[in-house]
Amino acid sequence: MDVIGSGNLVQTLLRDDLVDRLNLWVFPVLLGSGKQLFAQGTVPAALRLMGSATSKGVVHLAYERAGKPAFGSMA
Repeated sequence: MDVIGSGNLVQTLLRDDLVDRLNLWVFPVLLGSGKQLFAQGTVPAALRLMGSATSKGVVHLAYERAGKPAFGSMA
C-alpha cells in the first residue's frame, strides 16, 4: 500500500506494526515549521536502509523494519 500525504495514517500503521517497508522521498525545502511525520508519540522502530537514489535534488530512501530499536550514542 502506498500512503501519500497522510501523516496520521502512517502513524497509525506504524503504531499497529503494519509497516514492512517505508519509502521516503525527501524534497529539501526550508519552511521553518509544519507537521512532522515522526513527531512526539511515534512508536520507536528500527529501520534498515535497503536502497537510496537521487534525482534533481530529491532523495528517495527505502527502509524495511528491522525489529526492536537499539539505543546508543553519537559520541
